[in-house]
Amino acid sequence: MPKILLVNKQDAELGYEEKLKVHKLGLLHRSFSVLIFNSQGELLLQKRAEEKYHSGGLWSNTCCSHQESRGVLLEAARRRLREEMGIDCDLKEYFHFVYKIGVSNGLIENELDHVFIGFSDDTPKINKREASEYKYSLIKDVREDIKENSDNYTEWFKIIIKKYYLQLLELAKNK
Repeated sequence: MPKILLVNKQDAELGYEEKLKVHKLGLLHRSFSVLIFNSQGELLLQKRAEEKYHSGGLWSNTCCSHQESRGVLLEAARRRLREEMGIDCDLKEYFHFVYKIGVSNGLIENELDHVFIGFSDDTPKINKREASEYKYSLIKDVREDIKENSDNYTEWFKIIIKKYYLQLLELAKNK
């Protein structure tokens, strides 16, 4: 498994450690989440592949990952969007947050998650090792489904929708 970047709560870089070890010990690390909206204001969601090392088979944001090497986080987010969903578009960081929560397989997500947003009407070409399906949904519908079917979604995505719902709703409307 690759090594990922450890950080403190101020996002200062502390070094690299093997990804699975980081998640077993619950060490704070840098991550990013990408949300892509289409021109109808719908959010592109992916269903994580069942084979993922945690949270497999759950619906989540368009794509996400960890910073694995030095470099620009925005470039890593764009690269991962291309790799997972076959989409290339401009992204902008809108917010970041820290969370710590247990996920499947006894692992712990302790992340400083940078959230990037972009707009595209390109048809996704999903990487089946990363995602098994995709769908477009309005933010209000996602929020309602999370309330009714919380176990179908990743933990970080539920936090993003709950904490930043109004901001995301406004972004989706103003595209």
